[in-house]
Amino acid sequence: MNRQELIGQIRQKRSFLCVGLDTDPKKMPQCVFDLYDPIFEFNKAIIDATAPYCVAYKPNLAFYEAYGIKGMKAFVDTCNYIKQNHPHHLIIADAKRGDIGNTSTMYARTFFEEYDVDALTVAPYMGEDSVTPFLSYPGKWVILLALTSNKGSHDFQLTEDPSGQRLFEKVILKSQEWGTPENMMYVVGATQGKMFEDIRRVAPDHFLLVPGVGAQGGSLQDVCRYGMNKDCGILVNSSRGIIYACNDDHFAEIAGNKARELQQEMAEELEKAGI
Repeated sequence: MNRQELIGQIRQKRSFLCVGLDTDPKKMPQCVFDLYDPIFEFNKAIIDATAPYCVAYKPNLAFYEAYGIKGMKAFVDTCNYIKQNHPHHLIIADAKRGDIGNTSTMYARTFFEEYDVDALTVAPYMGEDSVTPFLSYPGKWVILLALTSNKGSHDFQLTEDPSGQRLFEKVILKSQEWGTPENMMYVVGATQGKMFEDIRRVAPDHFLLVPGVGAQGGSLQDVCRYGMNKDCGILVNSSRGIIYACNDDHFAEIAGNKARELQQEMAEELEKAGI
């Protein structure tokens, strides 16, 4: 899915919702454990219920790798199910890869050739040669960690150099020498509030992937007020607030209701912005 297709889906669905598939068997309802592959069956039900209200899905690799081969099979089956049954949704592998060039080349091959996802989260700490292998795939997205929603983000990301430039700003500005708004997004946590204004000063046109709305306390309205651009330019991720909203046989129905509620709020924000 290229940039214009993504913008088209946002306009058509009146939504910029990304549903995070942080699928944890310890939190799944008992009813799915009678099925052959509980993780996949849980995901499939969530996807079918939420697909009308979102434009992207973000499986978090940690929740699949933790269960070895069975978990990774569930991840692959989940991605294939989205491609086959809901093909107009962006698939983001939240894996936060990034290593020396040869290793990144193999990571890129894994996710963009073997798994054939649309986008991958990438850690920029090791610099240009750790990121550019991911950018060599036409039609694929790199989503670079920039200013995250966790408490520890302040340990490094807000540190300043002698000129007063903060590390997250340096990451964003430098990375624009490698990628463009057509193939690179940035992760910016919803809990950062007015900091989105600072992000937009250095990255006015790029899409931002925004975790932290809902369970982590981020405000959708603040994200839109400070982070939205003329193309919308944001994908807001919600995981726990949707997929674990109910823990009985009605889990998928309630997840769909929660996604619809967020979509309706997003439609209002798009209307306010004239999009």
